[in-house]
Amino acid sequence: MPSTSLAPFAIEPLEREAIWGGHALVERYGKHAPAGTTIGESWECWDENRVRGGAFAGKTLAELRAELGQELTGHADPVAPFPLLTKLIDARHSLSVQVHPGDDYARRVEHQPNGKSECWYVLEAEPDARIVLGWNRDTSRGEYLERIKDGSLGSLLRHVPARPGDVFHLPAGTLHAIGPGIVLFEVQQPSDLTYRIFDFNRLGPDGKPRPLHVEKAADVLDFKESSAGALQTLRYQLHGLKRTVLVAEEYFIVERVALDDEFRGLDLDGSPLAVLALSAPIELEARGFSVRLEPYETAIVPAALETIMVRAVGADAAMLTAEPPADRETIERRFSRAAVPFADSTAFLAQF
Repeated sequence: MPSTSLAPFAIEPLEREAIWGGHALVERYGKHAPAGTTIGESWECWDENRVRGGAFAGKTLAELRAELGQELTGHADPVAPFPLLTKLIDARHSLSVQVHPGDDYARRVEHQPNGKSECWYVLEAEPDARIVLGWNRDTSRGEYLERIKDGSLGSLLRHVPARPGDVFHLPAGTLHAIGPGIVLFEVQQPSDLTYRIFDFNRLGPDGKPRPLHVEKAADVLDFKESSAGALQTLRYQLHGLKRTVLVAEEYFIVERVALDDEFRGLDLDGSPLAVLALSAPIELEARGFSVRLEPYETAIVPAALETIMVRAVGADAAMLTAEPPADRETIERRFSRAAVPFADSTAFLAQF
């Protein structure tokens, strides 16, 4: 049985300044920063985030891993970093063109526990907003290095429109960059390993160019032509909740869940759950404890609670959820319980 004090708990974000950031996260998403500061990221769920209130107030997720073990993390190893990192990102200007390594390279070369696959859910995008997503034709390590030297790499970059509601999947090895005029929600493996390839000749806070990682990027890049774009999502209903699965891959399942003013149950399937309220307040309840989330606040639901009750507090409320699945069959079992047509589930999962 879970600890008597176990409950869903809100966590404090960690705002991070960035040269490419803006003011949207403060002005429209409830984050805090000194006037004039350009905030690029709000880290919502991370090992160093602290609990905002309740029995665990002030403790970090890392401290809770040590204290609660698998009551918090479920099937995930409680000795390893919390298995999710979620962020809100405001790209007022372009981010660097970059790539992330996979698990094997991260362990062998960087001596870190895992690499970094990620996904994006676009919250805002200016009419002409675009992202870089892969190569526009097959290339090679040799050509990549030559084009880095002569400054012509841009001719190989593939630019894809980004619109509110779009979802993009970026497995490790994918060349990518967030373009200007985009605010998005990111879910990723718990890693900050990033290999910059090009940074638009910008200077960092110290007045010097930010470091590039051209050779390491070459080690991990997928050099094949890309056809990736916004994903086809899948809507279904389970226990009265209207849900849309956005991403279902090895490291995370991400869903958008519409809420009404009745409490409805959401099963955890053996995993902890990160919950982000969208544009209206919501309430989470379990074992007699509840937490209210204002728009764009985040809570963590410990895996041992097994089921969380959720409801809207404001009109048109919805939440984004992220979980580290126990196995690939997690989402398939969920589809089965919801009687999702086999052809629909197969077509959705074929994207990953």
